[in-house]
Amino acid sequence: MKTIGLIGGMSWESTVPYYRIINEAVRARLGLLHSARCVLWSFDFQEIEELQHRGDWDELTGRMIDAAKAVERAGADFIVICTNTMHMMAEQVRAAVRIPLLHIADATADAIRAAGLGKVGLLATRFTMEQDFYKGRLGEKHGLDVLIPDEADRKVVHDVIYNELCAGRVKDESRRKYRAIIRRLADAGAEGIILGCTEIGLLVKPEDSPVPLFDTTPIHAEAAVEFALA
Repeated sequence: MKTIGLIGGMSWESTVPYYRIINEAVRARLGLLHSARCVLWSFDFQEIEELQHRGDWDELTGRMIDAAKAVERAGADFIVICTNTMHMMAEQVRAAVRIPLLHIADATADAIRAAGLGKVGLLATRFTMEQDFYKGRLGEKHGLDVLIPDEADRKVVHDVIYNELCAGRVKDESRRKYRAIIRRLADAGAEGIILGCTEIGLLVKPEDSPVPLFDTTPIHAEAAVEFALA
């Protein structure tokens, strides 16, 4: 079994499901009392959030590279960044270490293609929805057509993530807002919806959507297990 290097804490609310899903999947595959070999670097998310909203991506890139080097030194055989937004610097992280990086967008695209879909909506932080590092990869590398909400809906999605979900607050009112946004994306032609922030699965469930949901947290965590056991 390979050792998984987890870079988490962004926020820890979604890092906990990564750890649980990975260990449950290893036990299901190997039986008995087996669990995953992994090392975890966990950030203080307050520091990360402040840098994100200041737009200091150079500082964030340096911190992510330092974290990747730390898990490599600790014995990790590959890296899993437990958040979508911080894949903005995935290529710089990959280039700074000698071990592979398992990209969350690639794992998600594989799941979407396996379901036979080609046009999907994306719910995420505004950084992930508005910049090209994520949806561009889905389109250019995997041939997916990616829709994002309009500006007002993007603000709702982003604010709920940072002001509620990352703080462990799950509100019915926000679930209703997300349901309406998902419906609008489906009406615009989305055949499925990517929950492209690892906290959104805390709020939105399959019954909240008229089309299939692709929750990046379990998709990425299960892909890590497949890679670790290959």
